[in-house]
Amino acid sequence: MIMKNFEQGKKIIKNVIQFLPNGPGVYKMLDDKNNIIYVGKAKNLPNRINSYISSSYLPIRTERMISNTKNLEFISTQNEAEALLLEANLIKKNQPRYNILLKDDKSFPYIQLTKSHKFPQLTKFRGKQNKNDIFFGPFASPSSASWTIKTLQKVFLLRVCDDSTFNNRKRPCILHQIKRCSAPCTNEINEKDYNKLVVDSVNFLNGKSALIQKKLSKKMEIESKKFNYEKAAIIRDRIKALTQIQSSQQINKNNFNNADLIVAFQKNNITCIEVFFYRSKQNWGNQAFFPKHDKEDNIDDIIYSFLIQFYENKIPPEEIILSKQIKDLDLIKTALEKKYNKKINIKTAKNNNEELSIKLAIKNAQLALDKKLLENENNDHFLSLINKEFNLGFNPSLIEVYDNSHVQGLNAVGAFVVFGKNGFIKKKYRKFNISKTNVNPGDDYGMLKEVLSRRFAKIKINNEDEFPDLIIIDGGKGHYNVARKVLDELGYFGLNMIAIAKGERRNQGDETFYYNNKKIKINNNVLLFFLQRLRDEAHRFAIFSHRINRKNTFTRSVLDKIDGIGKRRKKLLLNHFGSVKLIENASIEDIKKIDGISDLVANKIYNFFNKNSLISQK
Repeated sequence: MIMKNFEQGKKIIKNVIQFLPNGPGVYKMLDDKNNIIYVGKAKNLPNRINSYISSSYLPIRTERMISNTKNLEFISTQNEAEALLLEANLIKKNQPRYNILLKDDKSFPYIQLTKSHKFPQLTKFRGKQNKNDIFFGPFASPSSASWTIKTLQKVFLLRVCDDSTFNNRKRPCILHQIKRCSAPCTNEINEKDYNKLVVDSVNFLNGKSALIQKKLSKKMEIESKKFNYEKAAIIRDRIKALTQIQSSQQINKNNFNNADLIVAFQKNNITCIEVFFYRSKQNWGNQAFFPKHDKEDNIDDIIYSFLIQFYENKIPPEEIILSKQIKDLDLIKTALEKKYNKKINIKTAKNNNEELSIKLAIKNAQLALDKKLLENENNDHFLSLINKEFNLGFNPSLIEVYDNSHVQGLNAVGAFVVFGKNGFIKKKYRKFNISKTNVNPGDDYGMLKEVLSRRFAKIKINNEDEFPDLIIIDGGKGHYNVARKVLDELGYFGLNMIAIAKGERRNQGDETFYYNNKKIKINNNVLLFFLQRLRDEAHRFAIFSHRINRKNTFTRSVLDKIDGIGKRRKKLLLNHFGSVKLIENASIEDIKKIDGISDLVANKIYNFFNKNSLISQK
């Protein structure tokens, strides 16, 4: 059967070759469900595709891929660099099963200075950057960005509050009192002096720390000579904070000016790629990645695929330093330079300093991989304990854990988290807003029934491949019976299910488990702790989702009922007046003063809040 599918796949590929244009492009292999299972790029499409059917030897993975291929599509491009960028985009978007995949990819945090405001705000930022503001980064983690912002506050006294808070301050906040903000909101500092602080902070983040430190030391000396010891002490504390941030970011002359250092380490068919971020001779942290790949993939191909996917949505620095030479570096360089319209140098270590940095980075990658392998071993152990305790007959590979959250039936949310051999799979977490029409407020059984019905009906309709082999419900016997009935009605008779219920006093450690209509107490503390951890993660995610819904409910205001008031105008009004109550009491002249609010809209707002008085006047 396998051989037959392989020959059929080769035949499908052969039939398509005649339609391929000579030249560069991207090709997509699709399975019988029209899912993309592989994306590749080619300098010459016919030559590349022909290699799949003319080669005398193909890796087993490639043979499996061809066997699953039921269709082949192609996109012609102007050049190979354009094909490389398109390939990276399609891989990240579709996550084809036979490609090397960069998992857990994300946008990194930056520090943003909002130059669009006359008193720029210092804040953490993710997402698409605009041209008006100034951005510094990337930072390896949100915590490192937050810590840097906190320390920058001590040194440069820049505001971190949003514009709405800034516009409505009547007196300085506590940050001014503890010497972390210059309080421009209440005119404790003028615009000219504040912008000097902004310039100093920009210079510091651009690597001119020695200049800033010298400037502050001179200022402290002047204040001391004037016997202004209190002011001198404040400047001294700023210098201490500056020294602290320099030390934490390992600022030294041997650091790279503006570079990403990328190394790879392989063990037990798992690869760790470690990325170190250097900006303005400052070390802004490092991050470990574990790309999904086949055991037959060599480390050169893995680094190559990582590079094109990693920089598909991230602006690269001026220099990318690799632990080893790989194929097509010039092509990657050309593609990235074209995409981001900047000069980029991709190279391997050349001097002693670069080689030493590479060795240290590889050591970090090795430690991260050892930790990952240990976690995987522990996870395998936990999954085998579940099998043994509940006599499943197999070690589960994919577990979904369900929980609900609401406050007296309001903003009800059902959610599930997913756990596999590599730990929690956060990309697979899902939430369900519970319909008020289908479920009575506070009906836990009704909520569980709706969530499971929607989840497993969708699996059936979409004929999904990845399917849980065990589900866990946060609840008692009643929850178990409801869930079992739903699954049986949908045809999932063989799906294993466990319900976990707290003890009578709702204390941890006294949980009761229900499986196959049996009541079970677990004496193995290791397994009990693991199951509690799964339950608690589902509970955390459900509460988090519920709070977002509740916050969205609270942020809806009476302004949404006014015709012509959208998100932008609502923000203008609230920023100007501070609250709906003050808008309600405002005169028509005050409303008309706001830039962006026309006379027509101002009349609508005024008439909406004063319609009762207008009626009584009539």
